[in-house]
Amino acid sequence: MFANLSDRLTETFRNLRGKGKLSEADIDGTIREIRRALLDADVAVSVVKTFTGNVRERALGAEVSGALNPAQQVVKIVNEELVAILGGETRPLKFAKTGPTVIMLAGLQGAGKTTLAGKLAHHLKEQGQTPLLVAADLQRPNAVTQLQVVGERAGVPVFAPEPGVTSEDQKVKGNPVKVAKAAIKEAVKRQHSVIIVDTAGRLGVDAELMQQAGDIRKAIDPHEVLFVIDAMIGQDAVATASAFQEGVDFTGVVLTKLDGDARGGAALSVAEVTGRPIMYASTGEGLTEFEVFHADRMASRILDMGDVLTLIEQAEKTFDQDEAARMAGKMAKGEDFTLTDFLSQMQQLKNMGSMKKMLTMLPGMGQMRDQIDNFDERELVRAEAIIQSMTPTERENPKVLNGSRRSRIAAGSGTTVTQINSLIKRFADAQVMMRAMAKGGGMPAMPGQGGGAPGAFGGMPGGKKSKGKQAPQKKVKGKSGNPAKRAEQEQAARTRSDGAAAPGSAFGIGAKESPQDLDPSQLPADLSKYLGR
Repeated sequence: MFANLSDRLTETFRNLRGKGKLSEADIDGTIREIRRALLDADVAVSVVKTFTGNVRERALGAEVSGALNPAQQVVKIVNEELVAILGGETRPLKFAKTGPTVIMLAGLQGAGKTTLAGKLAHHLKEQGQTPLLVAADLQRPNAVTQLQVVGERAGVPVFAPEPGVTSEDQKVKGNPVKVAKAAIKEAVKRQHSVIIVDTAGRLGVDAELMQQAGDIRKAIDPHEVLFVIDAMIGQDAVATASAFQEGVDFTGVVLTKLDGDARGGAALSVAEVTGRPIMYASTGEGLTEFEVFHADRMASRILDMGDVLTLIEQAEKTFDQDEAARMAGKMAKGEDFTLTDFLSQMQQLKNMGSMKKMLTMLPGMGQMRDQIDNFDERELVRAEAIIQSMTPTERENPKVLNGSRRSRIAAGSGTTVTQINSLIKRFADAQVMMRAMAKGGGMPAMPGQGGGAPGAFGGMPGGKKSKGKQAPQKKVKGKSGNPAKRAEQEQAARTRSDGAAAPGSAFGIGAKESPQDLDPSQLPADLSKYLGR
């Protein structure tokens, strides 16, 4: 979402590099470019003015003028101000001390409240809570049915005493306020720790429906009111958020559709304008594509500094601890890395979600956005199919894969022999790396890079020997154009080569006789004494 903004800011800061001192003109030029980038990203004008004003004031002060690297100090200031307008510190949900915690969702129609209700319930369930979804949206056709489907996917029960509207021409039946009040009694009876109330969305600022949301809030007195807003609506986010703050008085914000390609002005505007923190963010359609919003991590993503902490958290949630312990045990024992292990690692990597999203969380990946966009995520599926089409013997020892076996695997996995060869090559590289790590040499350098760990590509069974650092060679004169003279040069070179490393010698010296010069008649007649007989 923030791709364009990130590119603009990165380019702006690149122009500051190499300057030992920044003049006022340099800072003004940088602020001007930042202002344009934010306005192009649909950030509210009032937020842009506040942001650029704070950055300019700090950049012109002693904070930058006395820095050893003024350009990096400006980036640090921009990062800190981005964190500030995104809400600063992360605020967790406030849970009730006694009884169920009541969470009410509000927002415009189409913002993704119903889907988000399921994601939030799934997230809280993973934390040990026992949530209950409440279908209080009786206005939108089939909203109750949709919530029931989402609840079933999340493994969370749904309280839906009223069917709601099931067709476009049907009149609204049922009272959402009564449904919400009844849900609290039901949650107490069934001992649910959290209630998530899905309310009707509004088409713009609808006074009648806004009043309905206000009535629901008064009736159930929720501990949290989360305003669900589409991150793609841009400048309208400010007016919408202000209207909901006045009509419902929400306590936190949830951003949806952060995986879209819009400019993302809502994310940079709503927290600053309303004074309410952004608490969660929805990053895709899947139930697990939902995360706690961290202002500092989002600012780092915008400035192309990556988000390694979120990546680590996702890995910790996804990777099997027993499998990791098994792999560590294999490495400690010196056992070889097999295609079965390779398949297990790929499956766990696939469970983490989109590879493209994971790659964008690494620092500096903004400069490789085109390559990431062109990455085919189906490669993991193909690799999985290829390995699963192999026999246990082939997985344990890929060296037995001859032409006929590869043709059989290609037919069984729906791939080509070329794709199988490519996978085996990647596996061989991974195997070399795992062997090096098992020997304590650390991560080996990739082919074509210097500084590999000892034993990574040389001195290891099955690995390619490293040529190492080559000694500087003497310049050799070019061959003569005269055929006779050229023949003399070639003969002299051959003579030097033969004398440099004679057979049987260690370093090309001390071998005066070749095996052909040995006379058998000179050998002793009885060799038994030399053989120990």
